[in-house]
Amino acid sequence: MGMPEEEPGRGRAAVAVLPVAAAALVYVWARWCFGGSAPPPSSLALAGGAVLVLGAAVAYFVPVRGAGGLFGALFLALGLLSTVAVVEGTAARGETATCTVREVRTKAEPSFGEGGADRTVYRLELDCPGGYPDELKDAPASFSRGARVRVAYDARRRLSPVLAGDGSPWKPALTAVLLLGLSTLLAARRRLPRT
Repeated sequence: MGMPEEEPGRGRAAVAVLPVAAAALVYVWARWCFGGSAPPPSSLALAGGAVLVLGAAVAYFVPVRGAGGLFGALFLALGLLSTVAVVEGTAARGETATCTVREVRTKAEPSFGEGGADRTVYRLELDCPGGYPDELKDAPASFSRGARVRVAYDARRRLSPVLAGDGSPWKPALTAVLLLGLSTLLAARRRLPRT
């Protein structure tokens, strides 16, 4: 007597639940790496996150297969990266400093999803008390040399500095929900082999 075959409904439900379970696991990992009292070293945190994201994508693709599996795994991986962005955006940056803008650097970056027009990215070089933070990446265009800016930062330097009161997680949260939802729908609709 062989092992009982997996019921189609159960197999479909197990794969459909994978994006939610993977997102929860990645969320817990990122929360520990960004805000834990004894986080792992940066290289281990990055490697562990990569293993979780790639492992979840492979675990998704193997049973789903085909074009649906490929796109579902891609949506899953991007949704998990958006989950990390949510954690990074909501993690506490316990220190603030009022800094002077020493220099404003601009860089034109190609934008493939917004009509192909280049996007200008602003980076502020800062003079802050104590020497840190010394730059603010992806800053708004409204600052000029000599301006005073209030910056929130993590004294342990695990998180990138942001403008004080900035760093809303809504955009990455909505992106994560949309991508993980699409991944779940593709898994739920997969065709199971006939027995």
